Amino acid sequence: MSSTTFSESYAEPSTTQMERDVRLTTADHSGVAPSEIAVGVIIGRASEYFDFFVYGIASVLVFPAVFFPFTNRLEGTLWAFLIFSFAFIARPIGTISFMAIQNRWGRGAKLTISLFLLGFSTAGIAFLPGYANLGFASIVFLSVLRFMQGIALGGSWDGLPSLLALNAPAKRRGWYAMIPQLGAPIGFIIAAGLFLFLHSSLSVADFLDWGWRYTFYVAFAINVVALFARLRLVVTNEYEAMLKERELEPTPVGELIKARGSNLFIGAFAALASYALFHLVTVFPLSWIALNASQEVNAVLTIQIIGAFIAIFATMASGRLADRIGRRNTLGGLAVLIAIFSGIMPFLSNGGPIIQDAFILVGFALLGLSYGQAAGAVTSNFAAHYRYTGAALTSDLAWLLGAAFAPLVALSLSAHFGVGYVSLYLLSGAVCTLVALKVNRTLEMRG
Repeated sequence: MSSTTFSESYAEPSTTQMERDVRLTTADHSGVAPSEIAVGVIIGRASEYFDFFVYGIASVLVFPAVFFPFTNRLEGTLWAFLIFSFAFIARPIGTISFMAIQNRWGRGAKLTISLFLLGFSTAGIAFLPGYANLGFASIVFLSVLRFMQGIALGGSWDGLPSLLALNAPAKRRGWYAMIPQLGAPIGFIIAAGLFLFLHSSLSVADFLDWGWRYTFYVAFAINVVALFARLRLVVTNEYEAMLKERELEPTPVGELIKARGSNLFIGAFAALASYALFHLVTVFPLSWIALNASQEVNAVLTIQIIGAFIAIFATMASGRLADRIGRRNTLGGLAVLIAIFSGIMPFLSNGGPIIQDAFILVGFALLGLSYGQAAGAVTSNFAAHYRYTGAALTSDLAWLLGAAFAPLVALSLSAHFGVGYVSLYLLSGAVCTLVALKVNRTLEMRG
């Protein structure tokens, strides 16, 4: 197939019987208000982050004992974190694959298939027997299901955040950019709250035997709710018209890389500080404190839930701040603060519970302020024709470079060399962000 024909085939997605059926059952054709788009974005992102945090917390509290009982707890956690990274590796593959599905069968069919795949893989983990029953096969199945989660999450891109950004008033772009990011702290609150309830209510034996599985059952149920909430938007004629008007349709990846490849990598590195911090204040502190028994697990989860509420308000504040001083200035300024924050990481191991709790709370505040603008600061560089695919792949690369291996690297460095080396890891992310923003500004001035 020639490149021209391939490009043209992406320009006009077909409407199949599957999508027409979904349209008839979900769309009321009453119009799509911006507030509805915002709600759809938050629900969709919260469900995705809930899935990720359920797996991340289970990697600390459950998987070392259930799937890696043949080794010590540290090594078991490191193996669980390695499998944790598989979903981030799979995300770009899912994005590219499901763009083709959208081209063939339509946006509604693509979203339906991706979210059912996410639900299947998540429920599959809930029913998966442990090492005691299946042996090494249980680890293989866990790895495959985790990879499938990443494929599904890559395929669940619906263009709603880009549509919000493109419809934002000129003086409120920062505010609109932060709306999708609210899904992260909301998803964490639900996941951590559910684990806190089960872990505090059940005996250790019951929690490891069957209690943890309920979190994955709930994840499946939330995926179903999110599916219908988002389908109600994406299959309406009004939504389709807005997307076509803004040229938010898939672009062939080869064409995108040839025309705007630099934007993909600059965008990924520009968000590196935020994405690296993401797991260094959520999954990593829980693993480090649990391994060293310096606090009760329930106490840590409680503090992290409080921190996530702080992150919600900080994320909203980032919108106001970005509208006042600019999104890229906000992202750059927060990268500097994250670099400073990296210097206090050794206190996570040397300090007592009060110091550890303060570290987590301050970390969540910085995370909200920086992550609130991490997605839109550079993806706005993409021309409308490339923005749908460009925004999705930029996010995938940012997650892969900044967050995929953060818990694994941080815990490994801490266990073998000391927490001080994690400071260097986070500092490198902040430096990469500042360099990427500088390069981006230079390219803009030349252009």
